[in-house]
Amino acid sequence: MYRNLTFTEQGWGEKAVAAMEALAAKYRQELAAANRENRFPAEVYSELGKLGHVGIFIPKEYGGSGWGAAEYCLINEEAGRLGIVSPQTAVQGQKWLLAFGTEEQKNKYLPVIADGTLPFSESISEKGVGSSFNSMETRAVRDGDDWVITGAKTHVNMGEEALLTIVYAQTDEGLTAFMVEAGLPGYSAKRTDAIGSRLIPTADVVFDGVRVPDSALLGRPGQGMETFLTTFNLSRLGNASELIGYGRRTLGLAIDYAKERQVGSSVVTDFQAQKWAIADAHQALWSAALLRDLAATRIDAGEEHALETTMAKNAAVDAALLASQTAFNMVGGHALYHHEPFFEILGDIEVLRTAGGSREVLRNFAARRILKSETYEGIK
Repeated sequence: MYRNLTFTEQGWGEKAVAAMEALAAKYRQELAAANRENRFPAEVYSELGKLGHVGIFIPKEYGGSGWGAAEYCLINEEAGRLGIVSPQTAVQGQKWLLAFGTEEQKNKYLPVIADGTLPFSESISEKGVGSSFNSMETRAVRDGDDWVITGAKTHVNMGEEALLTIVYAQTDEGLTAFMVEAGLPGYSAKRTDAIGSRLIPTADVVFDGVRVPDSALLGRPGQGMETFLTTFNLSRLGNASELIGYGRRTLGLAIDYAKERQVGSSVVTDFQAQKWAIADAHQALWSAALLRDLAATRIDAGEEHALETTMAKNAAVDAALLASQTAFNMVGGHALYHHEPFFEILGDIEVLRTAGGSREVLRNFAARRILKSETYEGIK
């Protein structure tokens, strides 16, 4: 569903879809097993890196593809549609590094993020705090030329697998971002068992007096909020794209089944109620994709895009949930088993319903924008 996306290279979209379909077919059994086992499929991720689909925004001089938001959206949507591990977490890391990293940091980390050999994570949320930076308890204090980080993070995607994590901590100067390599003394991670997004497993990560040099700073002390906001609106577009992909996957599988499922002398899709449900879910997915495409176009044009990405994420949540509900209703008892993918996809949708900002948070943001605008954001 890429009607209004313009790619950097003509014909790239068709080639990228074909390459990802081939990758999914090659590793279908491994991906299914990794999902069941809550395990990161490192080999698949490396193959994704070789396609250029991990270092999406990284310029070619740092080993990346130098693409834009349009390519980012297609790759994430196809990852959702095909059940492939997503590069979403790595994208946030590369955008942070490109915006705030030193040349030394860029040369050290960007090439190995791009080729898929350096799994990356972001350590932000805390138990009982979520992503509320004002309440964050993780702290970093100066000690000579070093910083000592103490605290605990939760909901860290790739927390156990990552070789590099970006940690947000409070300092005397305010919220600050640090790049911390796994394996340092005091660093530990324990995998958690999430209901979805199981190919990029979550973990609780502890920083027990982890010592890092001043060169680990990402940006300046106290610049953490600016750092974080650099990628947040963009990452919502990745979430929206994955959700659209999940919706396409579950609805497509359900239609395939229902078209063959005999009910007396008819098949399930002969009934008007099912036809209407399919039409509504299809329309919702297309509507979300068009909003997503608008947001991506604004990003690639260098235009302000916060409202558009917010609306795209909300629309994608609604569309994916409707597609999932439609699929369950259409296939009935066929969907009620773990060896079928419908419950797995619903878990993926539920995880992304919260990731990148809950629907309620995004609605509040959109409402504030509309009410502050003299035209009510185009209503008048």
